[in-house]
Amino acid sequence: MFEARLNASHVLKKVLDAIKDLLNEATFDCSDSGIQLQAMDNSHVSLVSLSLRSDGFDKYRCDRNLSMGMNLANMAKIMKCANNDDTLTMKAQDNADTVTFMFESQNQEKVSDYEMKLMNLDQEHLGIPETDYACVVRMPAMEFARICRDLSQFGESVVISCTKEGVKFSASGDAGSANIKLAQTSTVDKEDESVIIEMQEPVTLTFACRYLNSFTKATPLCNQVQLSMSADVPLVVEYRIPDLGHIRYYLAPKIEDDEN
Repeated sequence: MFEARLNASHVLKKVLDAIKDLLNEATFDCSDSGIQLQAMDNSHVSLVSLSLRSDGFDKYRCDRNLSMGMNLANMAKIMKCANNDDTLTMKAQDNADTVTFMFESQNQEKVSDYEMKLMNLDQEHLGIPETDYACVVRMPAMEFARICRDLSQFGESVVISCTKEGVKFSASGDAGSANIKLAQTSTVDKEDESVIIEMQEPVTLTFACRYLNSFTKATPLCNQVQLSMSADVPLVVEYRIPDLGHIRYYLAPKIEDDEN
């Protein structure tokens, strides 16, 4: 038997909004330590990795490991039926081919349950190597979303370059070019609004705007985003889900053609 309860369903709504643009379907791997999801996006360019710790749920029970393949568009339809402050319970039997979502209103006068068919998905688990990144930038998530949105109007690619002075985002195209520089915050009064850069060596890498804009769908989950970069390895964009876990997006850098 698997059962996981969250007192506020809006957390799972936001998690789903953060991944459903990139993934049509995905397998939720449930164990006694929590729920993991790992999947390449539909075009096999980026990787989404979601981790929800069992101790972050208000109630959690998983008697044996369970892999639930879900169509995320159908799951989103069900989540739309919940009010943000409803209590959400996900349930499945050990060898079930369905999962049940139950929503209870705060006054417990309304209880609705939705059953969804599970899918058998071929899944490849990709080992993500632990890397010491040359640059780690922590910045306000809203700011990052805005930069990606603004720069995507100028070009298909964003160049992110990180030095000890700060981090610079640039894009250029037929219409012209754009550069946005952020300096490291000198005072950390408000941690949510600070820009913090930990750098071993300078890094400059190019990424596809389209994917960065998809990653920023996770912005409502937390105030800060963390970007980890090293030469020739995928960028990691990490959003922490307070008291519950994290979503990490991995995106390989574009190889510049003009060097050849």
